[in-house]
Amino acid sequence: MKPIFIAGPCVIESAELLDIVATEIVKISSELDIEIIFKASFDKANRTSIQSFRGPGLQKGLQMLSDIKEKFNLKILTDIHESWQASPAGQVADVIQIPAFLCRQTDLLVAAAKTGKIVNIKKAQFLSGMDMQYTVQKASESGAKEIWLTERGNIFGYNNLIVDFRNIADMKNFTPFVIMDCTHSVQRPGAAGGKTGGNREFVPAMALAAKAFGATGYFFETHPDPEKALSDGSNMLYLKDLKTVIKSLL
Repeated sequence: MKPIFIAGPCVIESAELLDIVATEIVKISSELDIEIIFKASFDKANRTSIQSFRGPGLQKGLQMLSDIKEKFNLKILTDIHESWQASPAGQVADVIQIPAFLCRQTDLLVAAAKTGKIVNIKKAQFLSGMDMQYTVQKASESGAKEIWLTERGNIFGYNNLIVDFRNIADMKNFTPFVIMDCTHSVQRPGAAGGKTGGNREFVPAMALAAKAFGATGYFFETHPDPEKALSDGSNMLYLKDLKTVIKSLL
């Protein structure tokens, strides 16, 4: 079974950005004979500062993602933050993602499961891999046909994350689909003066370490110019480097 690959910008900044990233994703997919699911958020509800850019919102954002899906024939992953967003998101997205901080929110998991789409649940920064059995149970008993779990690091100190790669093996007890979020795991939460910092130079090694521990998929946020990105720029991969990192995992 080929690995699952998920890639795209952190947040929808513009239609032009989505087109640029989608064009490169289609090119990489063709050259490496793989499928890459396109990821972008219509709303970043969990930002450090109230002044931070959040995105175009549900209605406009889903229309923009729908346009990408139709134009480039790509599968779509996007995240939801409230239960009422699940149904409209499920009309466009092939994978509904539950943010890490919200992975214990029962109503959100139930709503995502009821869309009939794949549900990707990010492991919270404050939970162990073994704790995720209960989130899987909630989604499964609510009708989810396929559930993915995503490792993205744990908080062990101020403004930093540590990845315990044993969580990948632990979560494979509950689902065969365990994704490594290679870019969010190198975040420095709240460490950049009112916004999240990060260390993108560690992303390739994070991906390879996850492979050694049995990850079945990889999640990369990517941007043509991360230094000018409106969210998570410091931990996003340069779009020009995406192919090289993916190729190292094949």
